[in-house]
Amino acid sequence: MRFTTFAATALFTVLSAPLAFAADVMPANGMLVNASGMTVYVFDKDVADSGKSACSGGCLVAWPAVIATDAAPTAPYGSIKREDNGAMQLTYKGKPLYLYKEDKKPGDVAGDNFKNVWHVVKP
Repeated sequence: MRFTTFAATALFTVLSAPLAFAADVMPANGMLVNASGMTVYVFDKDVADSGKSACSGGCLVAWPAVIATDAAPTAPYGSIKREDNGAMQLTYKGKPLYLYKEDKKPGDVAGDNFKNVWHVVKP
């Protein structure tokens, strides 16, 4: 009987999960956040599925890349190899993901619509 209850619970958990999320990010309050609860952003100048990031140098200082720790994220997540340092940057629907240095605590969204080209990721 105990096994049956466990199996039913496990099956319910699998069937009720809406999407598979990359280990590096998760949904919270209608947006994606990293494991520390910091808001995740996309950049309009990045071209989806290009395999490249348009943010480097000073841009990357203000908008640090979300580094992929999962070796093989599942769709809609993926990763690209950064040209500047070879790190694997996590992507969502083909677009590289970033944090914003001015966000000081979990839930901050200071970068949303920054210069009309940075946006909070809403899964």
